[in-house]
Amino acid sequence: MKEIIYIDCFSGISGDMMVGALLDLGVDIDFLRNELRKLDIGGYNLTFSEVKRGSFRAKKFNVEVTEPQSARNYRDIKKMIGKSRLDKEVKEISGNIFQKVAEAEAVVHGYEVDKVHFHEVGAVDSIIDITGTAVCLNELKIDLFYSNRVPTGKGFVNCAHGKLPVPAPATLEILKGIPAYGGDFDFEVTTPTGAAIIKALVAGSGDIPFMKIKKIGYGAGSNENKKVPNVLRLLKGTMEEEHYLNEESLILLSSNIDDSSPEIMGYLMGKLFKNEALDAWIEPIYMKKTRPAFKINVLCERKKEQEMIEIILMESTTLGVRSEHIKRFSIIRKVKTARLSYGEVKVKVGILGDREINISPEFESCKKLAQKTGRPLKEIYHDAVVFFSRR
Repeated sequence: MKEIIYIDCFSGISGDMMVGALLDLGVDIDFLRNELRKLDIGGYNLTFSEVKRGSFRAKKFNVEVTEPQSARNYRDIKKMIGKSRLDKEVKEISGNIFQKVAEAEAVVHGYEVDKVHFHEVGAVDSIIDITGTAVCLNELKIDLFYSNRVPTGKGFVNCAHGKLPVPAPATLEILKGIPAYGGDFDFEVTTPTGAAIIKALVAGSGDIPFMKIKKIGYGAGSNENKKVPNVLRLLKGTMEEEHYLNEESLILLSSNIDDSSPEIMGYLMGKLFKNEALDAWIEPIYMKKTRPAFKINVLCERKKEQEMIEIILMESTTLGVRSEHIKRFSIIRKVKTARLSYGEVKVKVGILGDREINISPEFESCKKLAQKTGRPLKEIYHDAVVFFSRR
């Protein structure tokens, strides 16, 4: 049996909403204050109160900055967390969340990850929100995380980089590969920090999984919304072993093509992935009159079916596309950090029940370390797998 939290972000998610909902689940605010004192950071006060958002009672968590703060980059924050007296698990959770934001900001602004100066995450409130989330989750001893589809909102937001469209560029970058939609909101409802929490923690997205709900926590957002209560709802409970598999209802599209070049098919594959196909592959087949041909296969969510069909029809020479409703079962996946003697790499761990049955180093992470250290890529892969195999 596993402890599980379902993140019901029907009105978006931000760092303060997450901490508020976790405190509402029963984490003591004084315990959180004492844990956060282990960070070498000051000049702030924490407030925690009960508020109403629409018809919902919710807990509002807020960080009040009381002293001027210097700008911090990702390297500064990593060092701060690493040198702190926080539990190892708290350091790992908060480090993973910070890395998601830093990597997104690096892509958006074109800097090296460690050198990114991003004021929002370098600010005290975001450091407290992310580390506070990690502290609360470690205290609750949560094993698995699932989430609802993520609404982003629309409009514009003012930040240190000027006036930006909603979703903010960093938020969009983080949400790659995660089911998301705009929603009926005219302001930002999912922040980069909120998106990073989803990205770093969640094993699967969709409807509430098969779980026994034991407690519900509500965290309030700052903005009032007349249409939808601005709260984050967390469902805490347990999941039996037979339900550890993630079940999804998906669409499988396919088409046989005997009059196209490899270059065209390669371009088609790239465009499918760019437009959020979950998977795509090409099979060599023989058609009538023993003609060598391609069979294009595309796996996607139901809401993306029409878009994928139009891409196949526009970018290939086929005259039609087959569609099948299928179920996909997948094991729980967590991204963990292998701390090697010469650097760190991300590793995707596949979990079935209580066992880690697959350990797969992430290519891009290993590639960056290989380029930085000059070590062979295969050596880094090997060392990362051994790191987790020996624990």
